[in-house]
Amino acid sequence: MGTTTNVMERSRCVLVLGVLALSVTVAGCHRAAPVAAPPIPEVKVVTAQRTPVAMTTELPGRTSAFLVAQVRARVDGIVLKREFGEGGEVHVNQRLYQIDPMPYRAALQSAEASLARARASLESARAQVARDEALVAANAISQQRYVNDFAAQGEAAADVEAAIAAVAVARINLGYTDVVAPIEGRIGASVVTPGAYVQAGEATLMSTIQQIDPVYVDLSQTSVEGLQLRQLIASGRLRAGGAGTTQVRLILEDGSSYARTGTLEFNGITVDQGTGSIVVRAIFPNPDHVLLPGMFVRAIVDHGIDVAAVLIPQQGVTHDRTGRATALVVDADNKVVQRTVLASRMFEGQWVVDSGLAEGDRVIVSGAQRAPPGMLVKPVAFEPDEPALSQTAQPPGAPREQ
Repeated sequence: MGTTTNVMERSRCVLVLGVLALSVTVAGCHRAAPVAAPPIPEVKVVTAQRTPVAMTTELPGRTSAFLVAQVRARVDGIVLKREFGEGGEVHVNQRLYQIDPMPYRAALQSAEASLARARASLESARAQVARDEALVAANAISQQRYVNDFAAQGEAAADVEAAIAAVAVARINLGYTDVVAPIEGRIGASVVTPGAYVQAGEATLMSTIQQIDPVYVDLSQTSVEGLQLRQLIASGRLRAGGAGTTQVRLILEDGSSYARTGTLEFNGITVDQGTGSIVVRAIFPNPDHVLLPGMFVRAIVDHGIDVAAVLIPQQGVTHDRTGRATALVVDADNKVVQRTVLASRMFEGQWVVDSGLAEGDRVIVSGAQRAPPGMLVKPVAFEPDEPALSQTAQPPGAPREQ
């Protein structure tokens, strides 16, 4: 009995020791198991390269007539008739109105009579001087009389010149009774009607003529944009044409494109203190009179070729809440670095980066959500036709999702 009890106790001890040994072995196995490292995230990148691109600017503006002439009265009188159709085309020196010419015709006749009388007086004075020359030589008259007659001849000659001028003035005034078109163009509504009294002293407005072929387009450009353009030209980065060679295209009020191309005439030299902008003027052919003065348009100005532009896909540049443009770049150690860039314009669906990126930089265009600045990543070349599902282009002011 005692032997059996001892055997059972020894078996129980062996079992307990076995269980303990197994537990220690299992615990040791768990402590020795290695922890798997997280995989390095993969991002799609494009390599920044400098590419010549056309530099354009879209500016708002309004059309204005090439020439504008206000038809005003230059003599006083009653308007007898109007000889044009309102809104029609008129030509240079075409008669538009006739003012009553009778008073001015009589004034011309009076001036011509005064001229004839002055000429007769001059002839008499000349004859008298001729006689005095012979008499003074023979001491038949005094020297003083000769001098007086000679002076009278001069006065008569002056009277003739004054009479000639008076005739010219009278003839000019008579001509002003025919109110003619000073320029060629389209005439507006008539301000006066036959029977109206017009005055030269008040320069009575009678109508207005506008020449709209060609037509001006006055554009508004911020002084900052103008300064940036001048800096690019001075640095040699922008190859621009001069006045008369820079091409301009128009977008009309209904969104359609104007069929003809214009040229840049000049850039303004004064900044408007209220708006901070300068006036840029372009000129466009307008034979069909599609463009009318006062129309609102948008112009696309081709400034030239940017010979050192860096193009980045839209999804490679984002903007924070303050509007600052940023890009994520993979450095030489394959770590993500955030760069602040200057990207203010687009070209064929890509951002043109003016500063902040260098040629050869690897810019992340897909997978930025998984790659915050400082993280080690695996860069993979992005194919242009491949959609970037992980990151999309964001409008200015939208924050980058991290």
